[in-house]
Order: sequence, then structure tokens, then C-alpha cells
Amino acid sequence: MAQHIGDGPIVREHMDQQLIESGDLDFWKVFDHGEFLFAAKFNTYDGQGRPGTTGGGDARVPGSAPAFIRTSAPESNSCAGCHNDPLPGASGDIVANVFVLAQTLDPVTDSVSPQFSNERNTLGMHGAGLIELLAREMTAELQALRDAAVSEAAEAGNSVSKMLQTKGVSFGRLTAAADGTVDYSEVEGIDHDLLLKPFHQKGVVVSLREFTNNAMNHHHGMQSVERFGAARTGTDDFDQDGVSDELSVGDITATTVWQAALATPGQVIPNDPVVARAIIRGERTFSRVGCDSCHKPELVLDSPIFTEPNPYNPDGNLQVSEVTSVFSFDVTQLGDSPRPEKTNSGKVVVRAFTDLKRHNLCDEDYNHYCNEELVQGGVPTEQFLTRKLWDVGNTAPYGHRGDLTTMTESIHYHGGDARESRDRFFALSEMQRAEVIEFLKSLQILPEGSAYLVVDENGQAKNKTRLTRSDNPVRRSTVGESP
Repeated sequence: MAQHIGDGPIVREHMDQQLIESGDLDFWKVFDHGEFLFAAKFNTYDGQGRPGTTGGGDARVPGSAPAFIRTSAPESNSCAGCHNDPLPGASGDIVANVFVLAQTLDPVTDSVSPQFSNERNTLGMHGAGLIELLAREMTAELQALRDAAVSEAAEAGNSVSKMLQTKGVSFGRLTAAADGTVDYSEVEGIDHDLLLKPFHQKGVVVSLREFTNNAMNHHHGMQSVERFGAARTGTDDFDQDGVSDELSVGDITATTVWQAALATPGQVIPNDPVVARAIIRGERTFSRVGCDSCHKPELVLDSPIFTEPNPYNPDGNLQVSEVTSVFSFDVTQLGDSPRPEKTNSGKVVVRAFTDLKRHNLCDEDYNHYCNEELVQGGVPTEQFLTRKLWDVGNTAPYGHRGDLTTMTESIHYHGGDARESRDRFFALSEMQRAEVIEFLKSLQILPEGSAYLVVDENGQAKNKTRLTRSDNPVRRSTVGESP
């Protein structure tokens, strides 16, 4: 291969989507290219920057905005520049915060005032493939309930109501009238299209692919062909930076697949018996005070097969109808380790500690989480998607802005829908609260290549079931110990 001398693009070769669809590229080639693109520090030869457009795709006078601007973006060289703690693909410190919706402004703003943007902390992407698959299955179930209500109402000639429950999560109920209209006024925590959107803290992004297309343009000024190419816009240099076709359809597929195949977060239970016992007791107390009503310890995934593209992708993202064959892989067999395990029935238990539902965490006493002023995606400013806790132990700081330094602070400001469990937590003894925090600290992104989902501090497998049984109050009391 010829050597390249001097400045030039970081991305020398783009991935061909047709080779992916034909099966000529195996999983690991696609995965490795996605990892490369996630870490690549794009430059002007790659097409970094968008001098002629805003982050929302509107035209602007070329050169009227700087190549980089922290508040209005582009503000980053690479995806891994923000998603890096403790590993590439994970979360970011408050210094990596983004200013959501400022990217659409023309002229740009250099203010961090909430009247111009919503400041958000960078969340981790580990386990994201499982989350997207859960959202797809939950969407299918919810929309099937709606369709059944419409069909039954038409047949019966009167209104029919359906409770919207999927995987143990309730999204309220809807009522279908005989004429086919649907009343969504009692639907909770999801849009009326019943399409579950599991990404962004507001729950407004359907898929990792949509997330990737958005972020490449927003943060780096790198436009994908599938959204900004000539077939859609009439020009192959939509942002007028002198570089055409900056990211191929195959590039976006590869970046999506890499994120979907990141390792599954797990749990670290040290060998110190005092700490181990605190973790086991803390998990039990976490459920007892009601934290698990929203931070559900597990959701069951029916199928572990991740397919790309997502069948629910919105316009501007690759559609299933546009490919000759979807790219698919089993998340329990391929990707970074540790991977999730199949049950005997072939299902996967996803221990993400979320219900993938939007909630209001504010009331008249606690409104720390209600600082935002701009509505994103039609979602009320006070609502946020339940944070996944499976990586909370090593992805500080906390809160949607990352402005809370301890877990106890984060719990303190839980009002609204979480007020009852919040009050129960602070009614506990100091030791019991400390045990809950110790449990949360144990939920972590594990070191690369970890072979097990539950390990000790040395990465060796830990038998959590045995620990739980040994600390069971009933079991202990039968041998003469106090519960």
C-alpha cells in the first residue's frame, strides 16, 4: 500500500454498503471499521465542519460561522473525544457537555444560557444494542395493542380501551372509537405514535443509526450520504466545504454496528466480605424503597439478533426497503466482552435498571432537574428518560447536566414521579443509605475483554447467587443469627 506523505484525510477508505449486504465483509471487519470511525479525529480533508449549513441542515452564508465553536458546534474532533470514560464508547466528564439545539442557530451563539440550548452530560453507549432491541420489541407490542383496540372497536361498534403494558412497563392506556379515531390523553411516558425512542436523555432518537447520523453532522460537521447526499439534496457537497460524500452508507452502518456490539455493563463485587455484604443488602433495599419501580432491574429481550437498519428508522436514515439484505448478528455471540447470556429459552435478561419511559422528576420542593427552557422533539421540558444505571458506578458525574458529584445528591433531587421512593430512601438509616450507594457503585462498565458479567476486583467470576443466599435474613435467622 502506498504511503501518504503530508496532510490528508484520516478516513482514507470508506466502507461499501453493498459489500456489507452481500456478506463479503464479515462481522469483525464491519466492527473494526466502526471502531476506527468512532475514534477518528476528522479534519478538513475529511470534510470536518459545515461552513454552508447549520447543524439542523439549514443553509447559512458560507464562512459566517467558525470551524469550531464550543456552544453551537461543531465542537468535537471525534466521537471518542466525549465518549471516553472509562473506555471509548462510554460517558464523559462535565467538560464534554453538549449544548443541545444550539447547533441549529444562525448566527451561532457563544452563550451557555438555557434560553439558547439545553446543556447535557455525555452518556455511555455500552449495552446500546440491547437497549435498541428492547425498544423495537416494546414498540411492536404497544402498536399491536393499539391496532387491536382499533379493530375491536370497529367490529363492536363502540369504544374499546387497552392498557399499554409491555415487558412489565405501563405506558397508561388508550381508547379507540368505533370510527377508528384514538384517544391518547391517558398515554404516559411515550409519544402518541407509540414508537419507543431509547436514545438521548429526552428519549427522542429511535436508533443508533439515527443517533450517529445526527451526531456526525451536529458535532463534527461530517455529513452522511444517506441523509445529505445528492439523492436527497441535489448536491454531493451539501455543506459547501469542498468535500463530497463525506461518510458513506457503509460507514454509518459500521459505526452503528460497533456501538450496538459494545460490551454489556456488569457488576463488581469485591472479595472484602463487608463490602460484598453491603452490596447485596443495598440491592435488596433499593427494591424495597421502590427505586425499582422506574429503574427496573431487568427487562427480558425475546430475540438477541440485532439487525441493521432498524425497521423503525425515520426518514433521512437508511430504510429496510433500501437494502437487499439486512446485516444481522447475535449480540450474545459477537461483539466486545462481556456479552449478555441467553436463557435456556433463548431469551436475554437485560439488567439495565431502566423502564425506557419518560418521567417528570420535579415538584414544588425539588426542581433541580427542571432547568431546561427549550422543548426538544415535542417532549415537555420537565420529562426525561429513566437513566440506565447499569454503568453508574464508573460514569460519574450525575444528573442530566453532570452537575451533581455524588449519587446521594442525585437521589436527593428526585421529585415528581420519584418523590415517594426518594423520601423512603432518606428515611433509611445512614448505614442502609450507604449500602444502597455501595450497590450502585458496583454497577460498572467492566474492563475490556472481561469474561464474566459479575466479577470481583480482580476480574474473576463472582457467584452472586451464593452471596445473596448467604445474606438472606430468613436463612440467617434459622441458624440462630439476628435478621
